[in-house]
Amino acid sequence: ISVCFRTVEPLEYYRRFLKENCRPDGRELGEFRATTVNIGKSCCSITTADGSALVKLGNTTVICGVKAELAVPAVDSANKGYIVPNVELRSLCSTRFCSEPPGEEAQAASQFIADVIENSQIIAKEDLCIANGKLAWVLYCDIICLDYDGNILDASAFALLAALKNVQLPSITINEETGLSEVDLKQKNPLIIRKHPVATSFAIFDDTLLIVDPTAEEEDLATGTVTIVTDEGGRLCSVHKPGGSPLTGAKLQDCITRAITRHKEVKKLIDKVMKSIKPK
Repeated sequence: ISVCFRTVEPLEYYRRFLKENCRPDGRELGEFRATTVNIGKSCCSITTADGSALVKLGNTTVICGVKAELAVPAVDSANKGYIVPNVELRSLCSTRFCSEPPGEEAQAASQFIADVIENSQIIAKEDLCIANGKLAWVLYCDIICLDYDGNILDASAFALLAALKNVQLPSITINEETGLSEVDLKQKNPLIIRKHPVATSFAIFDDTLLIVDPTAEEEDLATGTVTIVTDEGGRLCSVHKPGGSPLTGAKLQDCITRAITRHKEVKKLIDKVMKSIKPK
């Protein structure tokens, strides 16, 4: 009976669970799905990437590969490199996406990641400059969803951070006599990660009730969503609220408090994995 009821009246089915402060998958309203992260070439097939990571958030799986290339800095930013993020939501990961990317949701996710990079200052673009006005690194951050079951923003932000922490760039010097760049592949250096932004997403039910880490079904039934991005200092990096139900100041503060707690959980997880892959 419950299967039929869920199919015919999905919202009312959810409401019955929410009244008891739980969800159909057994989670409490403020509980995240099981979260795992694998970092480096052993985690995925992106062997050509300079850094990579795979993140699973329940049944949502996202992979991020970072490819570094050399370029001339822009004239108005002679001392800065570039970071170019791109989120792909292919039909392979869910039937809700068309086979011709990028769709509207993928574009919105890419813009969200670009804003997180900019607002959090995860990497100072000045750190990517090799020679002022002559040479800088470009980091192409490709985030691909392999399986989609909601909350793509949290998974994408997590995968990006983990992949960037895995990047090793070769030492580059400019030969003063020839003006050409010389690459030392034997000497590699990690990126300077200045901040660790973590995204925490909520779905809003019936304009008032907040649930964390929504599934695809919960996102579809919700009257709105909001994503809070914080760093390790508890600083609010950004609030992503694409329309829907408005939030009171008190509700928003509740979200920020939960996001700060989530940040500690994610940072602890990523530190543990990074420690395990360091050469002995």
